Amino acid sequence: MDGIRVGTASWTDKSLIDSGEFYPSDVNTPEGRLQYYAGHFPLVEVDSSYYAMPTVRNAMLWAARTPNDFVFDIKAFRLFTQHQTDPHVLPPDIREALGPVGKKNVYYRDLPAPLLDELWLRFAMAIEPLRRAGKLGAVLFQFPPWFVPSPASLAHIGACAEKLPGCRIAVEFRNKAWFEGKRSAWVLDFEREHGLSHVVVDEPQGFSSSVPTLWEVTSPELAVVRLHGRNRDTWEKKGLGSSTERFNYLYKEEELQGLTEGVRQLADTARSVHVLFNNNFGAYAQRNAMEFRQLLT
Repeated sequence: MDGIRVGTASWTDKSLIDSGEFYPSDVNTPEGRLQYYAGHFPLVEVDSSYYAMPTVRNAMLWAARTPNDFVFDIKAFRLFTQHQTDPHVLPPDIREALGPVGKKNVYYRDLPAPLLDELWLRFAMAIEPLRRAGKLGAVLFQFPPWFVPSPASLAHIGACAEKLPGCRIAVEFRNKAWFEGKRSAWVLDFEREHGLSHVVVDEPQGFSSSVPTLWEVTSPELAVVRLHGRNRDTWEKKGLGSSTERFNYLYKEEELQGLTEGVRQLADTARSVHVLFNNNFGAYAQRNAMEFRQLLT
């Protein structure tokens, strides 16, 4: 287990809390839940930073409420990864400076450079307390299915990394075109050249958004594995009641056992390996993360 950390993507999902299967009934505050979670796992992924810009205050609280060796992976703000973004989730002064947009969502290309620079600065400042405390793992850039391979896309990835000097950057794609044929070597070489951590994914196959599981290390410092479950029925289903339904999948023991070899191979090359269960339906992720740690040992 040296160098391998196992955790889950989020510790505050409504589905997890409502399930009553992980937190005791008397653990019912944000502080209590994080401390309880950190008593069971050494790693967590913050997904709230994808939906809205993180804050310095929250990062300071997270650092103060967790053990010295606890680590947070931070998901990059959705605008940075070229996802559609409701202007109302932007900081009020940024939204005001942007002015009327005339459409429901904005994209990275819609914001002038000075506003983008300010957002990047604030994001970096918000995660700085974790970095100073030695608790910042990776900043995860999860790009959408419509972010397709091209020189312009690679240039954007490189620019994102340059905006966060001193941070470990992990890259996850959601379009299989990135790893089709000879392009796979091209993409992995780019990640190695720029010191970016390739995110190994486990997810349903056969869709345009399905990325193959490539057990590759592109940064000697860190390898990242994200496990999304294997529910083919919900992976691209429209009209789901909540995003958690998409990840309604509990890994069987034999499936977890089959993943241990790949994780160990990564640990032979990378100094640290982060394994994150993203099957966030009820307490499935927490159950599988505990089982996986037992299998590794």
